[in-house]
Amino acid sequence: MITIKTPEEILIMRENAQKLSEILAEVVSHAKPGVSTLDLDEIAERLIVAWDAKPSFKGYRGFPGSVCSSINEEIVHGIPSADRVLQDGDMLSIDVGLIKNEFCADTATTVPIGSIDDRVQRLIEVDQEALRLGIEQAIPGNRVGDISCVIGEYIEAQGFGIVKNFVGHGIGRQMHEDPNVPNFGRAGKGPKLRAGMVLAIEPMVMEDPQGTERVIEDGWTVVTPHGGWAVHLEEMVLIGDNGPELLTDGHSLSDSLFTPAGVSSASLG
Repeated sequence: MITIKTPEEILIMRENAQKLSEILAEVVSHAKPGVSTLDLDEIAERLIVAWDAKPSFKGYRGFPGSVCSSINEEIVHGIPSADRVLQDGDMLSIDVGLIKNEFCADTATTVPIGSIDDRVQRLIEVDQEALRLGIEQAIPGNRVGDISCVIGEYIEAQGFGIVKNFVGHGIGRQMHEDPNVPNFGRAGKGPKLRAGMVLAIEPMVMEDPQGTERVIEDGWTVVTPHGGWAVHLEEMVLIGDNGPELLTDGHSLSDSLFTPAGVSSASLG
């Protein structure tokens, strides 16, 4: 069932989302060569707990970390580990969530580690634009398919692949609520968008234009079908009477300040 948030609930969700965005930015500032993904996980958990919140990923269906940390060909749900040490030239996707005052927040970004080549930078830029286009469709009267369609069509037009088995979602008292928000679909289809809905829109872009992503032996980490690299961005978006609002930074899409958390403009749930 799709829930419409009250003004009071939106205030809580906005505060949670903005704090989580700050925490993600702090974690990203430590993402450098020689740092392990477990180091980043511990930083995120410490900051979440210090704010009197709870990491929403830790223990969710048995997931062991407070963040999902996915490197290079890993798309989402990478498990933090002391053995996964970042190297110059890597690309890291970090997904993080928290719960406070009974409401969830969820956001993700992808960042280069040290120097990256032009092909990797292009992946990030395509995902940024796909996210922007999707958020642009998040207005009352549109349908979920309008978001999904523009994201998928743009990614494919750039020659990249779409992740189809892992999607965006509604968010509120639960981390995953209705409706699902795929990154592909048909315009004019799916549930109608109404003011007060909050969506986690999260396009994922694979270098591999063909094939289907798969889960590796650890039961969590999702990787590309042929070893190409992937990026993942996620923002919490309020369907507002006057257009979409990015709860994760407190600005409308029309603001020039729109940049996914931790992503340079030149970045489980």
